[in-house]
Amino acid sequence: MGRQLVVMKQGEGERLAVMGADVRFLCTADNTDRRWSLMEVALPPDAGPPPHSHPWDEAYYVMEGQVRFSLEGKEQLVAGGDFIYAPGGTVHGFKGASERPARLLIFDAPAHAESFFREVEREVKGPADMAKVPQIGRRHEIEFLRA
Repeated sequence: MGRQLVVMKQGEGERLAVMGADVRFLCTADNTDRRWSLMEVALPPDAGPPPHSHPWDEAYYVMEGQVRFSLEGKEQLVAGGDFIYAPGGTVHGFKGASERPARLLIFDAPAHAESFFREVEREVKGPADMAKVPQIGRRHEIEFLRA
């Protein structure tokens, strides 16, 4: 589709409900010729993915609240204004760690994560469906260490 100019106003953009998190696409793979994408995520307490790895890079900027990250097996609490860069292959996971949902930006390069999020939203409707997540992940080059 090629690269395209994007102006995303507050409240606009495609939104998904993914395993308890609200994901809003700010700039999609289609807008950047798959070079990168950017998502805004509202992450409630204890919501978020378990440790996993994938071949693409991700960066996280916490805008507000706190998020507990697992990075290569080490726990780290990050808060509004903090930034994390996880190169492809880094084992990482995170969970909301504040009373109110944390808000963070997630950047991935090359763009890859949104197809996983879309499939999870379609296929995982409740706790009974969580067993599907590792299989969905493998289809999108994501390897979960534990479900």
